[in-house]
Amino acid sequence: MTRAISTYTRSTKLLLAAAALVPLAACGGNDRPTTELQAAQVNAIGVNAFLWRASLETVSFAPLLQADSAGGVIVTDWYANPSNPEERVKLTITILDQDLRADALRVAAIRQVAQAGNWVDAPVQAATVQKLEDIILTKARDLRRKAVAG
Repeated sequence: MTRAISTYTRSTKLLLAAAALVPLAACGGNDRPTTELQAAQVNAIGVNAFLWRASLETVSFAPLLQADSAGGVIVTDWYANPSNPEERVKLTITILDQDLRADALRVAAIRQVAQAGNWVDAPVQAATVQKLEDIILTKARDLRRKAVAG
């Protein structure tokens, strides 16, 4: 009788396991869905590739001090516009997520002005930082559109 119960229990377990796997059978196959969501989550480098590339393009006017694609941090060295050498700026861009979203990007800027031969910290207008974020997001969306279309 013990052997019959053991066989029955084993058969029941196998049947339950097979029944649990049946819904997964529909997930197989080589057809991969292509959606915009997948394109928005391209992250072979650790962060969203569109945000990364757009950020690098946007700050390409300034020399890079650090670019960590795994951590999503870009830091520029000081940049002085040749038409205004008495002022310089340093930017830090942080990509916070693998998705292409507005809240996945943070831009910080430090501004200094020359006074009596020394560099002195000066305030940065919030609109300046917001404008940089908008430029990066627009470029990233354009890059994604091109990737999805082509």
